[in-house]
Amino acid sequence: MPHDDDAIWRALANPLRRAILDVLRTGPRTTGELVEALETSRHVVMQHLGVLREADLVLVEPRGRKRVNHLNPVPIQQIHQRWVSHYEENWAAALVGLKHAVESAGQEDEDVG
Repeated sequence: MPHDDDAIWRALANPLRRAILDVLRTGPRTTGELVEALETSRHVVMQHLGVLREADLVLVEPRGRKRVNHLNPVPIQQIHQRWVSHYEENWAAALVGLKHAVESAGQEDEDVG
């Protein structure tokens, strides 16, 4: 199923939503556990979980009266592949070039001295 990149970027733009994802990265949590971990109100956490669910970043598993929230890393991996990885390649090449330039300059200094 294709993802709406805008929904993912909007979800990731908020620091509290990123904090929720950070907590879920360590393992599934009930909504109450997220409230406790983030030290904020249940209402606020539930609002942000709604945005994260819409972006498919959080999957919810009902267990009786509890709702267990799971991180879904797939949309973030897709964003990384589509956007970030292209910049990583450029940065890696630039850093290798810088390394060679510094090493060459260091070698020239040794030859002169």
